[in-house]
Amino acid sequence: MIHSSARACSTRQRTRSLVRRIAPALLIYMQGHAHAESMDDVPIKLAATRVETVVVSATREQERLAETPASVGVIAEDAIRDLKPTHPQQLLSQVPGVAISVTNGEGHTTAIRQPFTTSPLYLFLEDGVPVRATGFFNHNALYELDLPLAGAIEVTRGPGSALYGSDAIGGIINMLTREPKAHASADGTLEGGSYGWRRVLLEGDTGAFAWGAMRGDFNLTHTAGWRDDTGYDRQSADLRWDKHFDENTRVKTVIAFGHIDQDTGANSPLTYDAYQHHPTQNNFSIAYRKVTALRLSMDFEKQMGDALLAITPYYRNDSMDLLASFTLNFDPTVYTSANRSYGVLAKWRQDFPALMRARVIGGVDIDVSPGSRKEDRLNVTSTGSGANRVFTAYAVGPRIYDYDVRFESYAPYLHTEISPLTALRLTAGVRYDVLRYTLDNHLHDVVQGATAAYYGQAADGTVSFHHVTPKFGATFALSDRMNLYASYNQGFRVPSEGQLFRPSVSSTATDARNRAALALDLRPIEADQVEVGWRGNFTQWSLDLAAYDLQKRDDLVSQRDLATNVTTNVNAGKTSHRGLEAALGVQVVAALRLDAAWSYAKHKYVQWVANGVNYDGKEIESAPRVLGNTRLSWQPTKNVGTQLEWVRVGEYWLEPGNSPQYPKYPGHDLLNVRGSWSLSESLSFGVRVYNIADKRYADSAQVSSNTPVYSPGLPRTYYANVDARF
Repeated sequence: MIHSSARACSTRQRTRSLVRRIAPALLIYMQGHAHAESMDDVPIKLAATRVETVVVSATREQERLAETPASVGVIAEDAIRDLKPTHPQQLLSQVPGVAISVTNGEGHTTAIRQPFTTSPLYLFLEDGVPVRATGFFNHNALYELDLPLAGAIEVTRGPGSALYGSDAIGGIINMLTREPKAHASADGTLEGGSYGWRRVLLEGDTGAFAWGAMRGDFNLTHTAGWRDDTGYDRQSADLRWDKHFDENTRVKTVIAFGHIDQDTGANSPLTYDAYQHHPTQNNFSIAYRKVTALRLSMDFEKQMGDALLAITPYYRNDSMDLLASFTLNFDPTVYTSANRSYGVLAKWRQDFPALMRARVIGGVDIDVSPGSRKEDRLNVTSTGSGANRVFTAYAVGPRIYDYDVRFESYAPYLHTEISPLTALRLTAGVRYDVLRYTLDNHLHDVVQGATAAYYGQAADGTVSFHHVTPKFGATFALSDRMNLYASYNQGFRVPSEGQLFRPSVSSTATDARNRAALALDLRPIEADQVEVGWRGNFTQWSLDLAAYDLQKRDDLVSQRDLATNVTTNVNAGKTSHRGLEAALGVQVVAALRLDAAWSYAKHKYVQWVANGVNYDGKEIESAPRVLGNTRLSWQPTKNVGTQLEWVRVGEYWLEPGNSPQYPKYPGHDLLNVRGSWSLSESLSFGVRVYNIADKRYADSAQVSSNTPVYSPGLPRTYYANVDARF
């Protein structure tokens, strides 16, 4: 028998020795310019001079956001430095319509124009290169990116498959690495905080030499976790080398490595009484997750007059050891998944300045990703039953899945732009994806993992998908300060390797065979979105508005029986997602600034029959209508600043039937405060306090074993930091 807290002990001891704890400070302050540039929100410095926002995610080229027919939120480097997020939630919620829920450590579920979900509806990028292959999506993959050390983060809301391919349905999160500085420098941040939080962030730049310029970023993190047996350790490093051979030729090389070791029970849901009175209780203390990720990319660009050639070969190597908390109640297993990727992103851009400023971008994306899964059934020891069941130990049982799978993707695309009028910019694009899985299964027929636990096996073979994805858009400049945009975008995602070749556990051998056969017939999800928006960027204020209607067809979900908790993947119909989003920035007076990012959305089942029940017209569970983030920043001097933040998550249903038997989660409002004080150009201090009212709230809520359960969120938490620059 093994217990996860004992397993992680040695790792934590090594990490603790790297960092000295800093006692939480009493000062509460933050530089007031730390805010998100939501959509067309102006950059951090609001003065008489307006600064144009430029984005790269919408076309893989630098484009003026004013001529981009998409909702793109930009969080700038200065805002990231000042915020020093300990979790993606603290950063990305500053973009309208975006919410991140905490599971454990930096683990998360995401909601971008979608309910909170672990499904592969989002695409995570690093400098435009996907962090993971389509077939090996991980909903926690943002923890493989060093967000606290990002140069910027761009969030594109809505489908982006016409440019990026599968998975880009709800949105795209693109982390941009920091550029090397022209001069040699070194920066270090030492942090300490509640619940054993310790973190060291290091940066170094070589400065510019004949061979180019290089920088390195390093992150060493440890926390004991605020709930029982929820420790988390991280060691990661990012290296970037830029070489300009001449003014038209550039090579950028990025190497990123990360290792994460965490106990995953922090999302352990509790009955209402335990949630209110014993929130640190962890029913899943045996669960754990170990992740190792290595990425290497080399971006070559050659400017030739009005043309640009760009070629980016890349390599990825990912592995994960997982004892999942979310399957312990009905299908306890432990598994190792791994995949390597060999790929290239190649494009040619041609501008025609004299022909209505026409631009044509053509390219092809190629990804070959061999991977594997080895999974064993567990014999678990537990006490209690139903929603109060507590897992205390386990022993490894028989192997239930053992296969190699090769994922391949080949996708040419074309993007065009033209301006028939000075104020009007039209865009159109199309992409053709050919995606293929090739399975080599080392097990045959049905495997029995335990009493009444059978696992179906797919035969060796190939599963292929083909998809054509178009997009259209237009922007119109009402003036140099205001513009309108409208767009139509399609999105799709193919089933992942686990959904195709690892069907849910069955109670009989016959059912196991049937589920394995049905899984191979799963179809891609398809989505259509129509969107309109208005952007205004003025001297002292900015306002961005967007309205969208997103319809999903052949929605592929894990349907869960509320009594048994058994899940089955099915193409289960049509869903509707409609909403309004707004971002406001106001420089109230010279030292006081207000920023707000709010959204209102309705997520509904349109055609949906599952487990013999018709849910047509019902609201989707875990789908709050209201999301909000408001920040008031005060900077009385150039060295001292404070920021007060209000985060709002609205109420939502706990299950798809919207039954009054299970009352809605009422939503929550949280207040956070941050601050910093610069003693000199080389030394500063900061403090952050989250949930200052110490409010009890849930990071997620659902129905389990016919009982409402809640995963408690972080109580009042303190962090303090010292920054040194050389």
